Amino acid sequence: MKKYTCAIFLGLAGMAMVFGGDFSLNAGAGGLLGGFFTRYTLTADGKIEGERIKIDATQEMNQFNYGFFAFFDVIYRKFGGEFSVSYQNGENTYKETADISVLTGGANDSGKGWESALGFSLLGKYLLSLNERLIIFPLLGIEYQIALSQERTQADGWVYDRTDGLREKDKDGKAYRLEDWNSFWINVGGGLDFALTENFLVRGELIYGFRLLTSYETKNLNLMKSQAGDPNPKLTGLTSGPSLRICAGYRFL
Repeated sequence: MKKYTCAIFLGLAGMAMVFGGDFSLNAGAGGLLGGFFTRYTLTADGKIEGERIKIDATQEMNQFNYGFFAFFDVIYRKFGGEFSVSYQNGENTYKETADISVLTGGANDSGKGWESALGFSLLGKYLLSLNERLIIFPLLGIEYQIALSQERTQADGWVYDRTDGLREKDKDGKAYRLEDWNSFWINVGGGLDFALTENFLVRGELIYGFRLLTSYETKNLNLMKSQAGDPNPKLTGLTSGPSLRICAGYRFL
C-alpha cells in the first residue's frame, strides 16, 4: 500500500515539475448541512382474478442531513477535478398514502425516519479568479451513496429497522436489503476558495443534487404492479435537494 501511495505522489510531483504553476493539488476536510425532498405519485389500474383494482399512491418526505467530509482535488490551469468522501446522518418526516379501490378508506402511513450513508463524489470545476485570494467556480458531477442504516417509527412510536422484514416487504414477501437504499445522484452547483495564506484556504460549496430511483423505489413500484395487476403503472415525481459544504484545505503544489 505504501508503495502505491508513494508512486501516486511521485507521479503527481512529476506532473507539477512539468506543468509548473499551471498545476496544483489541494486537500482538506469540513462539515456539511443539507437535505432533500421526495414527491412521488403513482397510479395503477388493472385486474386481479377478474376484479378491477385501482391504486392512487403518494409519497412525501422531507429530510435534513448533517455530516462531515474530506476532499482531494487536482487543478490544471482553469480546470479541476474534486473527489470527496462523506459520512452523513439524516432525519426525516414522511407521509405515504395508498387509495385502493377494493379497500375501504385506503391505507395511510406517516412518521419519522433516520438514516446514515457513506458518499463518494466526483465534481468537475472551472476556476474564475476574482483577485489574488478569491476564486469562484461552477461545479458539475456525480455522487454515489452507500446506505449504512435505515430506521423508522411505527404507529406506537417504536423505532424499527426497515430491513427486519416484519413491517416492510417487497412483492415476493421478502425483506428489503440495506443496499436497496443505495443511491446515485447528479450534482450541480458552485463554490469559492479564499486563500488565507499561500498554502491554506477556506472553501465553501453549495450543491444541488437530483437522485435517480433507488432499488427500494423500483421494488416498491413492482409491488404496486403486483397488487393492481397493472403492467404499466404511471409514476411521476422527483427527489432532489441542496447541500452546503464548508471546509479548510491545504495547497501542496
